[in-house]
Amino acid sequence: MSAPSVSIVIPAYNEESSIRHCLMACIDQTVPAAEIIVVNNKSTDGTVRAVEAMQVAFPEAHIRLIHQNDVQGITATRNAGFNAATSDIIGRIDSDSAIKPDWVEQVQVAFGPGDIDAASGSVDYYDMPMRAFGHRADDTYRKVQAKLAGDYVFLFGSNMALRRDAWEAVRDTVHDDREDLMHEDLDLAIHLAMAGKRIAYVSAMEAGMSARRLDSSPRDYLFYVERFKRTYEKHGIHDPRLLAPMVVLLGVYPALHAERAITGRRGATRTEHQPIEETP
Repeated sequence: MSAPSVSIVIPAYNEESSIRHCLMACIDQTVPAAEIIVVNNKSTDGTVRAVEAMQVAFPEAHIRLIHQNDVQGITATRNAGFNAATSDIIGRIDSDSAIKPDWVEQVQVAFGPGDIDAASGSVDYYDMPMRAFGHRADDTYRKVQAKLAGDYVFLFGSNMALRRDAWEAVRDTVHDDREDLMHEDLDLAIHLAMAGKRIAYVSAMEAGMSARRLDSSPRDYLFYVERFKRTYEKHGIHDPRLLAPMVVLLGVYPALHAERAITGRRGATRTEHQPIEETP
């Protein structure tokens, strides 16, 4: 049996500073992706020009640029990319993610047997100190959380993949979240679980990502963390075990937020609660 083909979907809003690094990591793979889809969501900076330059420089990489201009927001942008993907497996990362060189290969290995429908991978926070320790700690935590979650193993949008037929089974039921109150990746995971799809955590699917979320103000960070609770409540799910990520994220924020401020590790952080529509 041949290995499943893999598409990589990258939603992008004003990511001129990070999209080239992200795309280079997607191109520099031991096994090439069948296509790399950047979904531009009303960017007002040089994101589009940066992607077009990469298309010219690397024509063999099959970089596709599509535009989602109907709604300002990650959910509709993600959906547009997923719907445009043509491969057996749809990978999804963020525009500040940098997947490891064997990421596509590890996705093929994980999905090859056919016994999982979606998976999240491990994370290396490349702009944090003690990266090796942080990666091990994060990996251990995610393994434990995947066991505690029972039927509702969550997906992590910065590093995940799912079968195209699994997406097609739930795409008409996932919430559009026009109010921007939920975790769209967690909402997707819940719909997949309710459809009887199996979600796994795969350590070998490793991606680097920025910890820039920690640069948010306490108010914005709390709003972000409480997305877990709001998403589960939207589905009528009330299980304290599923809120463990909230406890962990709130617990690490004070020290790590202060550390980034002191050491100057802070990067550009977009406002947490983006407008749903652009102001005319």
